[in-house]
Amino acid sequence: MTEKILEILSDVRPDLDFENEKSLVSDGNLDSFDIVTIISELNDAFNIKIKVQDLIPANFNSLEAIHNLVVRLREIEK
Repeated sequence: MTEKILEILSDVRPDLDFENEKSLVSDGNLDSFDIVTIISELNDAFNIKIKVQDLIPANFNSLEAIHNLVVRLREIEK
């Protein structure tokens, strides 16, 4: 799962080091268009629905945070 998330992120922003970055949103590395694109790709790839209440920087600041969000939402969707 982490590899697929990393692939999605790298397709959106190949210039960023997603494996080491911990403040993607807080530092302004991802803009709103990037986030919308990532959300759409994650929703499709993992059959989840990222809701408005999930749209907080803490859920998108790192690969680990995004992974944890996807895992949590997949559990809810079961």
